[in-house]
Amino acid sequence: MKQIQLGTSELQVASVILGCMRINSAENPTKVIETAYENGIDFFDHADIYGGGECETIFGKALKETSIKREQIIIQTKCGIRKGMFDFSKEHIIASVEESLKRLGVDYVDTLLLHRPDTLVEPEEVATAFDQLETQGKVKYFGVSNQKPMQIELLKKSVEQPLVANQLQFGIKHTGMIDQGIHVNMTDEVSNDRDGSILEYSRLNQMTIQAWSPYQYGFFEGVFIGNKQFSDLNAVLDRIAEKHNSTATGLATAWILRHPANMQVIAGTMNQERIKEISAASDIVLSREDWYEIYRAAGNILP
Repeated sequence: MKQIQLGTSELQVASVILGCMRINSAENPTKVIETAYENGIDFFDHADIYGGGECETIFGKALKETSIKREQIIIQTKCGIRKGMFDFSKEHIIASVEESLKRLGVDYVDTLLLHRPDTLVEPEEVATAFDQLETQGKVKYFGVSNQKPMQIELLKKSVEQPLVANQLQFGIKHTGMIDQGIHVNMTDEVSNDRDGSILEYSRLNQMTIQAWSPYQYGFFEGVFIGNKQFSDLNAVLDRIAEKHNSTATGLATAWILRHPANMQVIAGTMNQERIKEISAASDIVLSREDWYEIYRAAGNILP
């Protein structure tokens, strides 16, 4: 399993994360966790809203049924989404972490991300919450999710802890952060900078991008792998995958990890064989030729 440094932290972590949003649908959550860990995935991503909190509870119980020690893995959770609103208030952040710790059955989480930007955010409140959680030993590192550079800079105005990660939707069929950079100084649709050059910002500031929904197209519209709607792309993925003794899913993973931004891929599958495929693909290093062929096959145009 390819290892990367998580942002500016001292953590060396797996380049593949197991996203636990669907662990409440797993037939055997304990086996899912064991399979992930046995295949090099030591990083598990949660959020307080996943399954209304049920996913954290299921994970916590299942983890205790394994022989995996708490200190051997990275547990990450997110907070800030409430019914009908977003909330980065000090009270909500602290209360959310307290509840997540109870559900997960642990004393601390390794990383806490702020989930979806709150336009009513008061950075001073966030800073106070982070300071308290860090001092109490309940959170080791902090980050954000779905945020643009200026939103991050606003937080950094008051927050003293390094923001080590940013979760962003990214994959072969969701390439906006790459497209606008390739089409600089052009007037076509994809040249529009919709995210404030978040890719380059992340690299300059050593923030790890965690790619969510890497195998989806659109916004949860479906999976592109094996989808007849994307036959040209799948033909290219299958052909290159055979060369690497991998699968289309594996190649979609390797395509993200080939980028020198040192991203992580969040795999949300509860299928144990798929977990093995994805884990094995983390060691594949695509050539520049193969990477761009896959990019073009997804319907992207080079100027």
